[in-house]
Amino acid sequence: MIYLENSNIKDIEEKIKSYISNTKSFNINITSNSQDDTKNIALVFAKYLTNNSILILNGELGCGKTVFMSGIGEYFNISDKISSPTFTIVNEYDIDDKFKSVSKIFHFDLYRLKSVYEFLDEIGTDYFSEGACVIEWGEIINELLPSNAIHIDFLKDKEKENTRYLKIWRN
Repeated sequence: MIYLENSNIKDIEEKIKSYISNTKSFNINITSNSQDDTKNIALVFAKYLTNNSILILNGELGCGKTVFMSGIGEYFNISDKISSPTFTIVNEYDIDDKFKSVSKIFHFDLYRLKSVYEFLDEIGTDYFSEGACVIEWGEIINELLPSNAIHIDFLKDKEKENTRYLKIWRN
């Protein structure tokens, strides 16, 4: 378990960089004590995203998934307000040419979808190779995800209002 209050962001960045850059399975836990912590974790992830990166954000409503995505948006200087695309299912953000590793970010919210077949009918998997994908409620399409997908499970602390536990893993 990594606690932000006991580690500096550089230590966390080194761990995240090493995990993202290889294809092996891993499992780490990070405690976030504020929205700023969650954004800072996302900023670290954003540095290492590429056009075929897929992040799956799982957790109950209000647990920090969209805050995490806003941290990624901040890193890439996305001027649009980041919000969950609950009704449009996917938001597309063009990325400035100065960021060589990512040309687009696709932000999905699959909350309203009922099955993997609905995803295939309405969205499809072409996005997975066209840019970096951040998918909220992505557990519904687990069977479609490539092996490089990184899952981030958000869990609220029942006693500490702003504390979140992030389990970051890859099979």
